[in-house]
Amino acid sequence: MLILVIAGWFLYYRFELGKPKTIITDDVMVEHIMDIGRLELVKYAMKDVIERKELRLFLPDQRVLFIAAGEVAGCIDLTKVSAKDIVRHSTDSVTLYLPEPEICYVKLDHKRSKVYDISGAWLPGDTQHMVEGVYKLAEQKLLKNAQEMNILGKTKENASVIFKPMITNITGVKVNIAFR
Repeated sequence: MLILVIAGWFLYYRFELGKPKTIITDDVMVEHIMDIGRLELVKYAMKDVIERKELRLFLPDQRVLFIAAGEVAGCIDLTKVSAKDIVRHSTDSVTLYLPEPEICYVKLDHKRSKVYDISGAWLPGDTQHMVEGVYKLAEQKLLKNAQEMNILGKTKENASVIFKPMITNITGVKVNIAFR
C-alpha cells in the first residue's frame, strides 16, 4: 500500500498532473488597411514629473505624483502633395510646396512611466480615477511641452534639410522648399 502511495505521489509531481493547463486561442481579423504617407521628421522623447491634487472641503486632499515618459513626433503628410505643388521657375530652379507640418502622435510609454505616490484615496475607485486622470493629463502635458519647444518649427527645418539635397541630387536643379 505504501508503495502505491509513493508511486502515485511520484507520478503526480513528475508529470505535473496537479498544475492547471492554460490554453489560449486567438482569431485575428483585419478591420481595414490604410495607406500612410506621413513622413516623421522629428521625435521628442521627454520625461515630466506631474503632481495632481484634488482639494476637498471635508475629506483629506487627494494627491498623485507621476513620472511620465513618452514621445511626440512631428511629420508631414506626403499624400497631400500633388503635381501642382511642384513649380518649375526655370530650367535650373524648382519650388516644392509641402503641406504644413503636424503632430503625428503623442505616445505615453507605460513601461517607463510610473506612479510614485498616491495619498488621500480612501476607496479603490478613487485610486483608479486618480491614475486614469493623471495618465490623460500626462499626454496633454507632453503635447503642450513639445509645442512650447517648437516641434512644428523643427519639423519644417528638418523637411528642408532632408528634401533639398535629395531632390537636388535627383533632378540636378536648385530646389526651394516652401509650405502651404
